[in-house]
Amino acid sequence: MSIEMNPENVQNLRPDSIIVSSGRPERRPDASVNANISMTSTFIAPGDLGYGRTGNETWSALESAISGLEGGKTLLFSSGLASIAAIFALLPDRSVIVAPRNCYTGTMYWLNRLATERSCEVRFVDSGNTEEVLAALPGANFLWMESPTNPALEVADLPVIIPAAKRLGLGVGVDNTFATGLIQQPLAMGADISMNSVTKFISGHSDLIMGSLSMDDEALYNRLLMERKQGGAIPGAMEVWLALRGIRTLDVRLERAQKNALILAERLSTHPAVEGVRYPGLPTDPFHQRAASFMKGFGAIVSFEVKGGVAAAERACASSRLIAHATSLGGVESLWERRHRWQGESVHVPENLIRLAVGIENVEDLWADIDQALRA
Repeated sequence: MSIEMNPENVQNLRPDSIIVSSGRPERRPDASVNANISMTSTFIAPGDLGYGRTGNETWSALESAISGLEGGKTLLFSSGLASIAAIFALLPDRSVIVAPRNCYTGTMYWLNRLATERSCEVRFVDSGNTEEVLAALPGANFLWMESPTNPALEVADLPVIIPAAKRLGLGVGVDNTFATGLIQQPLAMGADISMNSVTKFISGHSDLIMGSLSMDDEALYNRLLMERKQGGAIPGAMEVWLALRGIRTLDVRLERAQKNALILAERLSTHPAVEGVRYPGLPTDPFHQRAASFMKGFGAIVSFEVKGGVAAAERACASSRLIAHATSLGGVESLWERRHRWQGESVHVPENLIRLAVGIENVEDLWADIDQALRA
Protein backbone atom coordinates (compact mmCIF):
# COMPACT_ATOMS: atom_id res chain seq x y z
CA MET A 1 0.00 0.00 0.00
CA SER A 2 1.27 3.47 -0.87
CA ILE A 3 1.49 6.30 1.65
CA GLU A 4 -1.08 8.43 -0.16
CA MET A 5 -3.76 5.77 0.34
CA ASN A 6 -3.98 6.87 3.98
CA PRO A 7 -5.76 10.28 4.07
CA GLU A 8 -4.06 11.16 7.33
CA ASN A 9 -0.74 11.31 5.51
CA VAL A 10 -1.74 13.94 2.94
CA GLN A 11 -4.68 15.88 4.35
CA ASN A 12 -2.48 18.71 5.62
CA LEU A 13 0.05 18.71 2.78
CA ARG A 14 0.30 21.25 0.00
CA PRO A 15 0.75 20.17 -3.65
CA ASP A 16 4.53 20.72 -3.68
CA SER A 17 4.84 18.31 -0.74
CA ILE A 18 2.31 15.84 -2.14
CA ILE A 19 4.24 15.35 -5.38
CA VAL A 20 7.33 14.42 -3.36
CA SER A 21 5.62 12.14 -0.86
CA SER A 22 2.84 10.43 -2.80
CA GLY A 23 3.17 7.25 -4.79
CA ARG A 24 5.64 5.76 -2.28
CA PRO A 25 5.58 2.20 -0.93
CA GLU A 26 4.17 1.56 2.52
CA ARG A 27 6.62 2.52 5.26
CA ARG A 28 7.87 -0.57 7.06
CA PRO A 29 11.34 -1.84 8.07
CA ASP A 30 13.59 -2.38 5.05
CA ALA A 31 10.88 -1.30 2.61
CA SER A 32 11.98 0.52 -0.52
CA VAL A 33 11.63 4.31 -0.47
CA ASN A 34 10.81 4.39 -4.18
CA ALA A 35 8.09 2.68 -6.17
CA ASN A 36 9.15 -0.37 -8.16
CA ILE A 37 8.95 -0.66 -11.93
CA SER A 38 6.14 -3.11 -12.65
CA MET A 39 7.36 -5.05 -15.69
CA THR A 40 4.48 -7.40 -16.41
CA SER A 41 1.76 -7.75 -19.01
CA THR A 42 -0.58 -9.95 -16.98
CA PHE A 43 -1.58 -10.72 -13.39
CA ILE A 44 -2.54 -13.77 -11.36
CA ALA A 45 -6.31 -14.29 -11.08
CA PRO A 46 -8.58 -13.44 -9.36
CA GLY A 47 -8.02 -9.72 -9.05
CA ASP A 48 -9.01 -6.31 -10.32
CA LEU A 49 -6.22 -5.86 -12.87
CA GLY A 50 -6.04 -9.09 -14.84
CA TYR A 51 -4.17 -7.65 -17.83
CA GLY A 52 -1.58 -4.94 -18.38
CA ARG A 53 -3.88 -2.54 -20.24
CA THR A 54 -5.85 -2.05 -17.02
CA GLY A 55 -3.04 -0.77 -14.81
CA ASN A 56 -0.10 -1.63 -12.59
CA GLU A 57 1.54 -0.39 -9.41
CA THR A 58 3.93 1.94 -11.22
CA TRP A 59 1.03 3.66 -12.99
CA SER A 60 -0.82 3.93 -9.69
CA ALA A 61 2.13 5.64 -8.04
CA LEU A 62 2.39 8.39 -10.68
CA GLU A 63 -1.37 8.74 -10.96
CA SER A 64 -1.47 9.33 -7.19
CA ALA A 65 1.18 12.05 -7.43
CA ILE A 66 -0.59 13.87 -10.29
CA SER A 67 -3.90 13.49 -8.46
CA GLY A 68 -2.41 15.34 -5.50
CA LEU A 69 -1.18 18.03 -7.88
CA GLU A 70 -4.45 18.51 -9.76
CA GLY A 71 -6.95 17.70 -7.01
CA GLY A 72 -8.73 14.86 -8.82
CA LYS A 73 -8.46 11.20 -9.76
CA THR A 74 -5.96 10.65 -12.58
CA LEU A 75 -5.49 8.37 -15.59
CA LEU A 76 -2.24 8.09 -17.55
CA PHE A 77 -2.11 7.83 -21.34
CA SER A 78 0.61 7.09 -23.86
CA SER A 79 0.87 10.78 -24.86
CA GLY A 80 -0.73 14.14 -24.25
CA LEU A 81 -2.41 13.91 -27.64
CA ALA A 82 -3.78 10.47 -26.77
CA SER A 83 -5.31 12.05 -23.67
CA ILE A 84 -6.97 14.74 -25.78
CA ALA A 85 -8.19 12.17 -28.31
CA ALA A 86 -9.75 10.11 -25.49
CA ILE A 87 -11.77 13.14 -24.34
CA PHE A 88 -12.99 13.95 -27.84
CA ALA A 89 -13.88 10.29 -28.42
CA LEU A 90 -16.57 10.62 -25.73
CA LEU A 91 -18.31 13.49 -27.53
CA PRO A 92 -21.32 12.50 -29.63
CA ASP A 93 -21.58 13.28 -33.33
CA ARG A 94 -22.83 16.79 -34.13
CA SER A 95 -21.51 18.15 -30.85
CA VAL A 96 -21.02 21.90 -30.55
CA ILE A 97 -17.56 22.65 -29.17
CA VAL A 98 -16.11 25.98 -28.06
CA ALA A 99 -12.31 26.08 -28.30
CA PRO A 100 -9.43 28.58 -28.52
CA ARG A 101 -8.43 29.81 -31.96
CA ASN A 102 -4.82 29.58 -30.77
CA CYS A 103 -3.94 26.26 -29.19
CA TYR A 104 -1.73 23.21 -29.55
CA THR A 105 -1.53 22.03 -33.16
CA GLY A 106 -2.50 18.46 -32.19
CA THR A 107 -5.67 19.77 -30.58
CA MET A 108 -6.42 21.82 -33.71
CA TYR A 109 -6.02 18.65 -35.79
CA TRP A 110 -8.60 16.79 -33.72
CA LEU A 111 -11.05 19.69 -33.62
CA ASN A 112 -10.92 20.03 -37.40
CA ARG A 113 -11.30 16.28 -37.77
CA LEU A 114 -14.38 16.31 -35.52
CA ALA A 115 -15.85 19.00 -37.73
CA THR A 116 -15.21 17.19 -41.01
CA GLU A 117 -15.77 13.55 -40.02
CA ARG A 118 -18.37 13.72 -37.25
CA SER A 119 -20.37 16.81 -38.23
CA CYS A 120 -19.37 18.70 -35.10
CA GLU A 121 -19.57 22.48 -34.97
CA VAL A 122 -16.39 24.03 -33.59
CA ARG A 123 -16.68 27.62 -32.45
CA PHE A 124 -13.15 28.97 -32.39
CA VAL A 125 -12.82 31.95 -30.07
CA ASP A 126 -10.22 34.38 -28.83
CA SER A 127 -9.81 32.77 -25.41
CA GLY A 128 -8.28 35.97 -24.01
CA ASN A 129 -11.53 37.83 -24.80
CA THR A 130 -13.89 36.76 -22.01
CA GLU A 131 -16.96 38.36 -23.58
CA GLU A 132 -16.33 36.52 -26.85
CA VAL A 133 -15.97 33.19 -25.06
CA LEU A 134 -19.13 33.69 -23.01
CA ALA A 135 -21.10 34.69 -26.10
CA ALA A 136 -20.13 31.42 -27.81
CA LEU A 137 -21.31 29.17 -24.96
CA PRO A 138 -25.13 29.14 -25.41
CA GLY A 139 -26.15 26.11 -27.46
CA ALA A 140 -22.78 24.40 -27.08
CA ASN A 141 -22.24 21.18 -25.14
CA PHE A 142 -18.47 21.16 -24.59
CA LEU A 143 -15.88 23.82 -23.78
CA TRP A 144 -12.19 23.15 -24.31
CA MET A 145 -9.82 25.72 -22.85
CA GLU A 146 -6.05 25.98 -23.04
CA SER A 147 -4.53 28.60 -20.76
CA PRO A 148 -2.01 30.02 -21.24
CA THR A 149 -2.37 29.21 -24.92
CA ASN A 150 0.37 27.61 -26.98
CA PRO A 151 2.26 29.59 -28.27
CA ALA A 152 0.37 32.91 -28.09
CA LEU A 153 0.34 32.93 -24.26
CA GLU A 154 -3.18 34.28 -23.94
CA VAL A 155 -4.61 33.80 -20.45
CA ALA A 156 -8.27 32.84 -20.25
CA ASP A 157 -10.32 34.12 -17.34
CA LEU A 158 -10.95 30.59 -16.10
CA PRO A 159 -12.61 31.56 -12.78
CA VAL A 160 -15.30 33.36 -14.81
CA ILE A 161 -15.53 31.19 -17.93
CA ILE A 162 -15.66 27.74 -16.31
CA PRO A 163 -18.57 28.44 -13.92
CA ALA A 164 -20.46 30.18 -16.73
CA ALA A 165 -20.09 27.10 -18.93
CA LYS A 166 -21.17 24.77 -16.14
CA ARG A 167 -24.29 26.86 -15.46
CA LEU A 168 -25.27 26.26 -19.09
CA GLY A 169 -24.68 22.52 -18.75
CA LEU A 170 -21.48 22.25 -20.81
CA GLY A 171 -18.76 19.75 -20.15
CA VAL A 172 -15.45 21.55 -19.56
CA GLY A 173 -11.90 20.39 -20.22
CA VAL A 174 -8.72 22.40 -19.68
CA ASP A 175 -5.25 21.80 -21.07
CA ASN A 176 -3.15 22.65 -18.02
CA THR A 177 0.23 21.75 -19.51
CA PHE A 178 1.80 25.23 -19.46
CA ALA A 179 0.72 25.95 -15.89
CA THR A 180 0.55 22.53 -14.16
CA GLY A 181 -1.36 22.11 -10.93
CA LEU A 182 1.29 24.10 -9.09
CA ILE A 183 0.18 27.31 -10.81
CA GLN A 184 -3.54 26.72 -11.32
CA GLN A 185 -6.07 23.96 -10.60
CA PRO A 186 -8.90 23.87 -13.15
CA LEU A 187 -10.86 21.24 -11.23
CA ALA A 188 -11.11 23.54 -8.21
CA MET A 189 -12.61 26.16 -10.55
CA GLY A 190 -15.30 23.71 -11.66
CA ALA A 191 -13.79 22.05 -14.75
CA ASP A 192 -14.63 18.41 -15.41
CA ILE A 193 -11.19 17.45 -16.73
CA SER A 194 -7.67 18.81 -16.36
CA MET A 195 -5.25 17.49 -18.96
CA ASN A 196 -1.45 17.51 -18.81
CA SER A 197 1.16 16.58 -21.34
CA VAL A 198 3.31 14.72 -18.82
CA THR A 199 6.03 14.87 -21.47
CA LYS A 200 6.59 18.50 -20.55
CA PHE A 201 7.00 20.03 -17.07
CA ILE A 202 5.80 17.07 -15.02
CA SER A 203 8.48 14.66 -16.26
CA GLY A 204 10.86 17.53 -16.94
CA HIS A 205 13.75 15.85 -18.75
CA SER A 206 12.72 15.56 -22.42
CA ASP A 207 13.12 11.79 -22.33
CA LEU A 208 9.59 10.37 -22.59
CA ILE A 209 6.14 10.86 -24.11
CA MET A 210 3.04 10.69 -21.87
CA GLY A 211 -0.24 12.37 -20.98
CA SER A 212 -2.70 12.45 -18.10
CA LEU A 213 -6.32 13.30 -17.40
CA SER A 214 -7.52 14.28 -13.92
CA MET A 215 -11.17 14.51 -12.86
CA ASP A 216 -13.31 14.30 -9.75
CA ASP A 217 -16.39 12.61 -11.25
CA GLU A 218 -16.38 8.82 -10.82
CA ALA A 219 -18.66 8.13 -13.80
CA LEU A 220 -16.47 10.22 -16.11
CA TYR A 221 -13.39 8.50 -14.72
CA ASN A 222 -14.86 5.09 -15.54
CA ARG A 223 -15.75 6.15 -19.08
CA LEU A 224 -12.23 7.40 -19.73
CA LEU A 225 -10.75 4.32 -18.05
CA MET A 226 -12.66 2.16 -20.52
CA GLU A 227 -11.56 4.41 -23.40
CA ARG A 228 -7.93 3.94 -22.35
CA LYS A 229 -8.27 0.22 -21.81
CA GLN A 230 -10.04 -0.54 -25.08
CA GLY A 231 -8.28 2.13 -27.10
CA GLY A 232 -4.90 0.83 -25.95
CA ALA A 233 -3.24 4.23 -25.50
CA ILE A 234 -1.29 3.10 -22.45
CA PRO A 235 2.16 4.23 -21.25
CA GLY A 236 5.13 1.94 -20.72
CA ALA A 237 6.19 1.07 -17.18
CA MET A 238 9.71 2.46 -17.63
CA GLU A 239 8.42 5.77 -18.96
CA VAL A 240 6.00 6.04 -16.05
CA TRP A 241 8.77 5.38 -13.55
CA LEU A 242 10.91 8.09 -15.15
CA ALA A 243 8.01 10.54 -15.02
CA LEU A 244 7.45 9.66 -11.36
CA ARG A 245 11.08 10.48 -10.64
CA GLY A 246 10.69 13.72 -12.62
CA ILE A 247 7.61 14.98 -10.82
CA ARG A 248 9.48 14.90 -7.50
CA THR A 249 11.48 17.98 -8.56
CA LEU A 250 8.70 19.79 -10.43
CA ASP A 251 8.39 22.57 -7.87
CA VAL A 252 12.09 23.49 -7.77
CA ARG A 253 12.50 23.17 -11.53
CA LEU A 254 9.48 25.32 -12.27
CA GLU A 255 10.49 27.93 -9.70
CA ARG A 256 13.93 28.35 -11.29
CA ALA A 257 12.60 28.31 -14.84
CA GLN A 258 9.98 30.95 -14.04
CA LYS A 259 12.60 33.25 -12.51
CA ASN A 260 14.72 32.85 -15.63
CA ALA A 261 11.72 33.46 -17.88
CA LEU A 262 10.82 36.77 -16.26
CA ILE A 263 14.39 38.08 -16.52
CA LEU A 264 14.67 37.04 -20.16
CA ALA A 265 11.26 38.50 -21.03
CA GLU A 266 12.23 41.83 -19.48
CA ARG A 267 15.47 41.96 -21.45
CA LEU A 268 13.87 40.82 -24.69
CA SER A 269 11.30 43.60 -24.41
CA THR A 270 14.08 46.19 -24.88
CA HIS A 271 16.22 44.30 -27.39
CA PRO A 272 16.66 46.13 -30.71
CA ALA A 273 16.03 42.95 -32.73
CA VAL A 274 12.68 42.20 -31.06
CA GLU A 275 9.36 43.84 -31.96
CA GLY A 276 7.08 42.22 -29.40
CA VAL A 277 7.23 39.99 -26.30
CA ARG A 278 4.47 37.82 -24.86
CA TYR A 279 4.81 36.78 -21.23
CA PRO A 280 2.07 37.26 -18.62
CA GLY A 281 4.67 37.97 -15.95
CA LEU A 282 5.50 41.32 -17.55
CA PRO A 283 3.47 44.19 -16.06
CA THR A 284 3.06 45.51 -19.61
CA ASP A 285 1.53 42.24 -20.87
CA PRO A 286 -2.22 42.53 -21.61
CA PHE A 287 -2.90 39.42 -19.49
CA HIS A 288 -0.69 40.30 -16.53
CA GLN A 289 -3.37 41.48 -14.12
CA ARG A 290 -5.68 38.60 -15.00
CA ALA A 291 -2.97 36.01 -14.50
CA ALA A 292 -1.88 37.58 -11.23
CA SER A 293 -5.44 37.46 -9.93
CA PHE A 294 -5.73 33.68 -9.83
CA MET A 295 -2.51 32.02 -11.01
CA LYS A 296 0.31 31.24 -8.59
CA GLY A 297 2.99 32.00 -11.17
CA PHE A 298 3.42 33.02 -14.79
CA GLY A 299 5.03 29.91 -16.27
CA ALA A 300 8.30 29.34 -18.05
CA ILE A 301 7.35 29.98 -21.69
CA VAL A 302 8.19 33.26 -23.41
CA SER A 303 7.09 34.02 -26.97
CA PHE A 304 8.47 36.92 -28.96
CA GLU A 305 8.48 38.30 -32.49
CA VAL A 306 11.73 39.05 -34.26
CA LYS A 307 12.27 42.07 -36.48
CA GLY A 308 13.12 41.05 -40.02
CA GLY A 309 10.42 38.46 -40.47
CA VAL A 310 10.69 34.72 -41.02
CA ALA A 311 14.29 34.71 -42.21
CA ALA A 312 15.52 36.62 -39.16
CA ALA A 313 13.61 34.35 -36.78
CA GLU A 314 14.97 31.22 -38.42
CA ARG A 315 18.50 32.63 -38.42
CA ALA A 316 18.30 33.43 -34.71
CA CYS A 317 17.11 29.92 -33.80
CA ALA A 318 19.86 28.36 -35.91
CA SER A 319 22.54 30.58 -34.32
CA SER A 320 22.10 29.61 -30.68
CA ARG A 321 24.87 27.71 -28.93
CA LEU A 322 23.40 26.92 -25.51
CA ILE A 323 19.69 26.94 -26.31
CA ALA A 324 18.71 23.96 -28.45
CA HIS A 325 16.84 24.61 -31.68
CA ALA A 326 14.14 22.02 -31.04
CA THR A 327 10.44 21.64 -30.35
CA SER A 328 8.75 20.74 -27.04
CA LEU A 329 9.10 22.42 -23.66
CA GLY A 330 9.18 21.87 -19.92
CA GLY A 331 12.57 20.17 -19.70
CA VAL A 332 15.55 21.30 -17.67
CA GLU A 333 17.15 22.58 -20.87
CA SER A 334 16.05 25.66 -22.80
CA LEU A 335 14.60 25.14 -26.29
CA TRP A 336 13.35 27.52 -28.95
CA GLU A 337 11.82 27.43 -32.40
CA ARG A 338 9.81 29.44 -34.87
CA ARG A 339 6.40 27.88 -34.37
CA HIS A 340 5.24 28.32 -37.94
CA ARG A 341 7.84 25.83 -39.10
CA TRP A 342 5.12 23.30 -38.22
CA GLN A 343 2.17 22.70 -40.50
CA GLY A 344 -1.12 23.34 -38.73
CA GLU A 345 -0.04 26.26 -36.57
CA SER A 346 -2.80 28.82 -36.07
CA VAL A 347 -3.05 31.54 -38.70
CA HIS A 348 -3.41 34.02 -35.84
CA VAL A 349 0.14 33.30 -34.66
CA PRO A 350 2.71 35.61 -36.34
CA GLU A 351 5.08 33.96 -38.80
CA ASN A 352 8.10 35.49 -37.05
CA LEU A 353 7.12 34.33 -33.54
CA ILE A 354 9.68 32.31 -31.60
CA ARG A 355 8.54 30.21 -28.66
CA LEU A 356 11.24 30.06 -26.02
CA ALA A 357 10.85 27.25 -23.48
CA VAL A 358 13.03 28.44 -20.62
CA GLY A 359 15.05 25.91 -18.68
CA ILE A 360 17.08 26.02 -15.49
CA GLU A 361 20.48 27.07 -16.85
CA ASN A 362 22.26 30.14 -15.51
CA VAL A 363 20.20 33.06 -16.74
CA GLU A 364 23.25 35.14 -17.71
CA ASP A 365 24.47 32.34 -19.97
CA LEU A 366 21.02 32.08 -21.51
CA TRP A 367 20.87 35.82 -22.15
CA ALA A 368 24.34 35.92 -23.68
CA ASP A 369 23.27 33.17 -26.07
CA ILE A 370 19.98 34.85 -26.97
CA ASP A 371 21.68 38.20 -27.55
CA GLN A 372 24.40 36.84 -29.81
CA ALA A 373 21.85 34.76 -31.76
CA LEU A 374 19.57 37.75 -32.33
CA ARG A 375 22.53 39.81 -33.50
CA ALA A 376 23.83 37.06 -35.77
